[in-house]
Amino acid sequence: MNGVLSVLLDIFRQPSIIVALISLVGLAVQRKKATDIMKGTIRTMVGFLVLAAGASVVSGALDPFGSMFQHAFNVQGVVPNNEAIVGTVLVKYGSEAALIFFFGMIVNILLSMTSRFKYIYLSGHVAFYMATMVAVILEVAGMSTWGVILWGSIAQGLIVTISPALVQPFMKDAAGTNDVALGHTGGAGIALGGLVARLTRSKKHPSKSTEDIKFPAGLGFLRDTTVIIALSMAVIYVVVALFAGSSYIESELSDGQNFIVFAILQAATFSAGVFVILAGVRVVLGEIVPAFKGISEKLVKNSKPALDVPMIFTFAPNAVLIGFISSFVGGVVGMGIMALAGSTIIIPGIVAHFMTGGATGVIGNGQGGVRGAVIGSFVNGLAITFLPLFLLPVLGDTGMANATYADADYGVAGILLGQFGKGGQIGLIIGIIASVVVFYAASFAMSAREKKKAAVEAK
Repeated sequence: MNGVLSVLLDIFRQPSIIVALISLVGLAVQRKKATDIMKGTIRTMVGFLVLAAGASVVSGALDPFGSMFQHAFNVQGVVPNNEAIVGTVLVKYGSEAALIFFFGMIVNILLSMTSRFKYIYLSGHVAFYMATMVAVILEVAGMSTWGVILWGSIAQGLIVTISPALVQPFMKDAAGTNDVALGHTGGAGIALGGLVARLTRSKKHPSKSTEDIKFPAGLGFLRDTTVIIALSMAVIYVVVALFAGSSYIESELSDGQNFIVFAILQAATFSAGVFVILAGVRVVLGEIVPAFKGISEKLVKNSKPALDVPMIFTFAPNAVLIGFISSFVGGVVGMGIMALAGSTIIIPGIVAHFMTGGATGVIGNGQGGVRGAVIGSFVNGLAITFLPLFLLPVLGDTGMANATYADADYGVAGILLGQFGKGGQIGLIIGIIASVVVFYAASFAMSAREKKKAAVEAK
């Protein structure tokens, strides 16, 4: 039994397998030819692996940048890095986290079937990271193992169902389609950025789209996304490298390679990773959306696949870069405020700012053009700087580590669960049950409002 469970958990921890199985089932229920099913399933898996490979390349190029930044500005503090904190948590709570992740997926499907929030969360890796945080907080509150798994699974299911719903109102304006949703733990910050972008747009002085930025004829080559990302990142890397100094970089990071050459190559590697990500996204979207139609019709009618954050990068590539830079600036400003306040300092997590800042740039651009992309992403940068600070106290001994969870959903969900946990096991149970009630109340109220609006329009 343990062996079977272990195999199942290994399967469901792999997002490439999850999306491939979704594609297989979706095509099968549509009674496609066996050859079409095989082709769609394989292309989906390969496309996702290409996407993941690109994300790995980007992360690898960002790691030395984070080290250079920390050394250059002599900043010591807590680094928001999901992989680092998850590695620490799994040593103590690995079994509970894996089971919360598995049963949380089932709760996600059940909630989608029985409410208007029909989002199936397919970003398995970040969902697994969320499960580790949920396990920690419930353990810190003193719950028994079975209680951690039961109530943790319900909390997990709620989180991964609500997160895509927060971003979806902004998705059509940004992507031009309502067929897909965003499944990422940065959802709350991205939605906040989209809301701010919407509130700050002006009818009198509208801001043009980031994708309409016109370059002089002689700079036409800058219209190539790969080129503009490589050049922009090269400037950022070289500036930080100059502050960090050649001796540190050549002795600690580049293995003796000239520090300027190293910085430029890392910037080019970053651009290459983004190029690979975009290629993988195109393949996955081309296969998973049509395949998902079959599942939505048979299992959860009108449901939408909630896919990882690079999925929306293709909709506005210029906005991704603008969003990343704006979010990172927000993180630096937040870090400065913490330094002045004398609190624990949250060092800007480069990967988090690129992924969620880039996504917020796309969403913000859909709401308010360049202005929306800049302001919305800056607000996201502040959010993912201060939320990790407030999350630390509810993580118990884990919160004393030098790393913490990076994205906004961890902060929002973790702080809320931590407040419930102040009342012990009973407080957590009551809080989670109350959250389920609020979830269905919101679903009912929104559905009733839509029916009333449709009836008025029909008259």
